Amino acid sequence: MSTPVQAAVADQNAEQTGADVQIDALGPDGPYRSRRRAPLSALSGAPVGEISQVPALYVRRTLAAMRAAPVLPIAARLDALDRAAELFATATIGGFDLDGYLQLVSTASGVPRAVVSVGVEWITDVLRSQRHTMALARPNGAVDAWRDERTVAGSAVWTRRGDLFAVHAAGNTPAVHGLWPEALALGYKVVVRPSSREPYTAFRLVEALRQAGFPPATVTLLPTDHDVADILIHESDFAIVYGGQDVVDKYGAVPTVLTQGPGRSKILVTADVDWREKIDIIADSVSHLGGTACTCTTAVLVEGDPEPLAAALAERLGRVPSLSPEHPDAILTVQPVAAARAVDSYLHQVAGDARALLGGDSIVDELPGGGAVLRPAVHLVDAARAPQLGVELPFPCVWVGPWSPADGVAPLRDTLVLTAMTTRADLIDALLDEPSITNLYLGDHPTTWLRPGVPHDGYLAEHLMRTKGMIRSDVPRSTSEPVPPTD
Repeated sequence: MSTPVQAAVADQNAEQTGADVQIDALGPDGPYRSRRRAPLSALSGAPVGEISQVPALYVRRTLAAMRAAPVLPIAARLDALDRAAELFATATIGGFDLDGYLQLVSTASGVPRAVVSVGVEWITDVLRSQRHTMALARPNGAVDAWRDERTVAGSAVWTRRGDLFAVHAAGNTPAVHGLWPEALALGYKVVVRPSSREPYTAFRLVEALRQAGFPPATVTLLPTDHDVADILIHESDFAIVYGGQDVVDKYGAVPTVLTQGPGRSKILVTADVDWREKIDIIADSVSHLGGTACTCTTAVLVEGDPEPLAAALAERLGRVPSLSPEHPDAILTVQPVAAARAVDSYLHQVAGDARALLGGDSIVDELPGGGAVLRPAVHLVDAARAPQLGVELPFPCVWVGPWSPADGVAPLRDTLVLTAMTTRADLIDALLDEPSITNLYLGDHPTTWLRPGVPHDGYLAEHLMRTKGMIRSDVPRSTSEPVPPTD
């Protein structure tokens, strides 16, 4: 059941009516509206509402209360995640039913409505799949609990490295919230710092989890400024942080922080594969989710002459229409005009000597109702080691260049997802053995392919859990269990 104080709205279309959306903190004692609040605006600049900015003292008190809270038993956690999936996908939360939530996110943040819908489906699937995912991530030699009979003879027990997990979320797509629920399944308390651009998904998900049975001190929402967010990250046991290369540089050396920065996902097409049969897959890898996800392809390397593929890719991407984010067929992200022009200026700066086949004049397409569509861009580079191949931008921007076996694996390093369109087993072996290639897809699979249970950047449990050796000679009895009568 939603509560008006959490997000009071008069209508589901916030931009057209000026509805007062209030994104409050969701703390251990319930909703909290701070004195200091930041404005929430639509793409046109029209006010949507406000988001609380909780102070450092509130953050520290929340973290202390969360540490003191008991951990739900594993069966209760998994049942609550199942209930949360249904609530997140169907319920009215914070005054918004599902349709109203979809409309709010697309209107306010510029994320296309279709992309928001895909994110909802993904998060729902993740919540429902945690039993399966936990079993896949746990080492075969480990058990979930010390009461398992295998510990009598000696076994490993799968245990947490800490108690508190912080999420510094991004706002490029709702799908970013599909990773951290695994921490709840593992028994962590989770505190979420939402994006100020798109805090609506984080609010909806945290509230759904609390309504589903997670105690308030187990999962909280703490909107803050960046300075206070640093306190949250450093005073939690572990954290996941989303952002650009600057975020990776800031936190990359901190062992308790898992950074989710640029993916620099790539496609390799070798000469034994006809790229003309794959061009639709390549184009979809670039443009899916508006080109904003870390799994979207940002570079394509081709054995032989790359120009025909680049030209065909430019032709495919050039067909994508410029539509308002609320339009059901929209796939391109919309940003405020000034922000879109800044991205366009940066693109011209980093393109250097690359030849533009699409988007060379401008990628900014202003909409009559406010905001500007970020149109696709395709550039041709002349070498497999061209510096542009490492540039990732928040729209469908792809660099196409040549590759030869003499180049080897080096140009393909530092890649979140690599789709290798090749039949060469020796090359596949080399790509799989390269530590900096996180995920390897072969053949007709876009870099944006995801499925619950298949790791994205490893299993989250790899970072949050460890094994402990255990052997026991009897089963300790709970103090609440009755003592059997003696003869």
